[in-house]
Amino acid sequence: QVQLVESGGGSAQVGGSLRLSCEMSGNIGNLNAMAWYRQRQGSQRELVASISKSGYKNYADSVKGRFTISEISIRRSADLQMDSLIPDDAAVYYCNADLRPRGGVTFYASVPWGRGTEVTVSP
Repeated sequence: QVQLVESGGGSAQVGGSLRLSCEMSGNIGNLNAMAWYRQRQGSQRELVASISKSGYKNYADSVKGRFTISEISIRRSADLQMDSLIPDDAAVYYCNADLRPRGGVTFYASVPWGRGTEVTVSP
């Protein structure tokens, strides 16, 4: 079974930066895309950024110009560089992968969710 472990979270000040990493292990098979989600307190999990195996990137409007998802590495992971952090970025961040045999137009989270990594942003 594929497993995900996120890391790199922590505390940052407004305007600061953090870089999140995602380690994926197990029988991965066909990797179509990877993505980062976040879940703010009291809210549903939301897609933050995704990248396809061809390198196409997609971002939520709220993070465009501030967050950058890296290319999928040979280790089959994709980091999330977060710059110009704002208080609304505080959340637990999760990564996931789309492992469907034929892929699809939109990202599909195929892997059981990991524990995530928490990001806090202070004034």
